[in-house]
Amino acid sequence: MGFIDINDAPEKEILPGCKAKFIHSNNMTFVYWQIKAQKKLPEHSHHHEQVVHVIQGEFELTIDTKTQVMKASDMAIIPANIKHSGYAITECKIIDAFYPIREDYIFE
Repeated sequence: MGFIDINDAPEKEILPGCKAKFIHSNNMTFVYWQIKAQKKLPEHSHHHEQVVHVIQGEFELTIDTKTQVMKASDMAIIPANIKHSGYAITECKIIDAFYPIREDYIFE
């Protein structure tokens, strides 16, 4: 580990219109998303705690039964095992942090 330039990380299209770069530490996963406007992220849950940080754009996030439109600099914390979904109102850049590491996001 050490210093990382996110520009050097490979990009993967996880869903149509949703591209991501993944960085893993020993205990956490960071995902740098670029999501096209009007793309929906289906409802799901996982055993990871998740922190969502909107860097650019407007993103509608639903956590359990509460929905909020997030804009640049907004953050949300999603507890483990809670259902959540999203919708990119505009083109978005988002950083997600997960604990523990997302083993399903290790592509090598």
